[in-house]
Amino acid sequence: MTPYTPPTQDQLLAIRVNAGIDEIATSEKYAHAEADLVEAIVEGVGQFAAGEFAPLNRIGDLEGAKLENGVVRLPEGFKEAYNSYVEQGWNAIASPEEHGGQGLPFTLSCNVLENLGSANMAFCLLPMLSVGAIEALEHHGSNDQKAKYLPDLVSGKWSGTMNLTEPAAGSDVGALRSTAVPIEDGEHAGKYKIAGQKIYITWGEHELAENIIHLVLARLPDAPEGSRGISLFVVPKYHLNDDGSLGNHNDLRCVSLEHKLGINASPTCVMSYGDNDECIGEIVGEPNRGLMAMFTMMNNARINVGNQGAQIAERATQQAISYAIDRVQSARAGSPDKTPVAIIEHPDVRRMILRMKSLTEAVRALLYYCAGQVDRGTIGDADAKNRAEILVPLLKAWGTDIGVEVAGIGIQIHGGMGFVEETGAAQHWRDSRIAPIYEGTNGIQAADLVTRKLSLEGGDAMISLFEEIARDAAHETSLAALATDCAHVVIWMRDEASLDDRLAGSVPYCTMAAVAVAGWQLMKQAEAVANGAAPSLSETKPVSVRFFLDRIVPEAHGLKAGAIAGSDLLYSISTEKLAG
Repeated sequence: MTPYTPPTQDQLLAIRVNAGIDEIATSEKYAHAEADLVEAIVEGVGQFAAGEFAPLNRIGDLEGAKLENGVVRLPEGFKEAYNSYVEQGWNAIASPEEHGGQGLPFTLSCNVLENLGSANMAFCLLPMLSVGAIEALEHHGSNDQKAKYLPDLVSGKWSGTMNLTEPAAGSDVGALRSTAVPIEDGEHAGKYKIAGQKIYITWGEHELAENIIHLVLARLPDAPEGSRGISLFVVPKYHLNDDGSLGNHNDLRCVSLEHKLGINASPTCVMSYGDNDECIGEIVGEPNRGLMAMFTMMNNARINVGNQGAQIAERATQQAISYAIDRVQSARAGSPDKTPVAIIEHPDVRRMILRMKSLTEAVRALLYYCAGQVDRGTIGDADAKNRAEILVPLLKAWGTDIGVEVAGIGIQIHGGMGFVEETGAAQHWRDSRIAPIYEGTNGIQAADLVTRKLSLEGGDAMISLFEEIARDAAHETSLAALATDCAHVVIWMRDEASLDDRLAGSVPYCTMAAVAVAGWQLMKQAEAVANGAAPSLSETKPVSVRFFLDRIVPEAHGLKAGAIAGSDLLYSISTEKLAG
């Protein structure tokens, strides 16, 4: 497997141009995010990821996580790498300073995860889930809970999880059956007995962190049915003594590990709570408002899963280029010299590599544009907050689809050697395939876009986004036309389409919208490079952006027909006939 080389200059370009870090740093909250610090962080975490996380990627895939006598074991080297990650402070980048964090913009937290995930996607899921747990407790926990749990979560000494899915519930979180019964007296008075089983719990059990703080959705005895009756509870692996030291093991355990297609070094656990009726948890926030609190964590996680699209695409692209340079096969078509050349000299391989590069850079541009809007929302920009809400499903859905596509192209470039495991190209595709599924499938993201997000400001929030793109891209005819089409589809969905019609066209529309925004942000990068930004990219960036605008954007135009086709055809035959 090819070593990971951090794409530092492209990341810095995206952070400056798409996130607008310099403008964000003019705010009082983020005033210490100065240019030299930003550059030091991006370069530093890239070097750390390449040196500590990347060498464990292949061994993690081959050996995986193993459950032995109730304990999850990771391959040799994981413990040491995680300890280094904690000691160097990478987990604390964007966390609140009052709890030991560095208080830097979310944008820089995204860059930490981008580098770690490109180096080792399965390993990176450990800090990724902790980031979400920190945010949920920061926004919804009591002062006592923040003081008790956040400092060690922020440092990375402890890790965090989110526990939603159950065997009978799946994506329908409102159908969950886990229970929380109030404790009236004794040493745990005021807390709750938690009971139930959760599945697909990422890093639900391991020995790398000293404690694991589980955030668990469950129902109170008198809770209403459905999603309105769900509460959120913090359930530590180890109880805490009054002095903050670790006490006895809570009544929870990992029952089994899932046998997965990829991300084998990430223990995906079936967790059981309260087998002995002694699992103790504390409620987070108000009773029956747990889903709202969990969505704080999920929104963060969805951005970071979209980030995984950029991560795996970057790693697959690097590996494909390395192979294409080394693999010599056939003479260049039409050349009088019949000497075999490296396959990177052949037109179709060159096309595939440019597609990989342009798509990877496009997801990265969308990622940092979204992150920058999140940061602006945090410092009080309501319009930016709304725009971030729109961008999240675009990033999560399209970004992860692109991760799969680029990893698949990487296999194609390797030819038969990509289909065997020895090269490692197949691992990238296997790892990538989970990202369109977890944290809300991409179909759910698209549904969210055409329902809740379309309703923001009566549809005007989405329309204004695409009108802005069309104005900025007036000199890029195809991109401007795509943005105009996106605005027209919003109007049709809002004013004419039924709910079934909107949902039937949601996936093609989500792709259209994401391509329009990503193309716009790439265009801004190209303009910045033309004006002297990132001199090291002066030759490559114009070509990758041109490829996206000339070849990817026109593909998205063709999706409009599906976006407005309606739902009648889908239901024109019975389920029995469709299944037959």
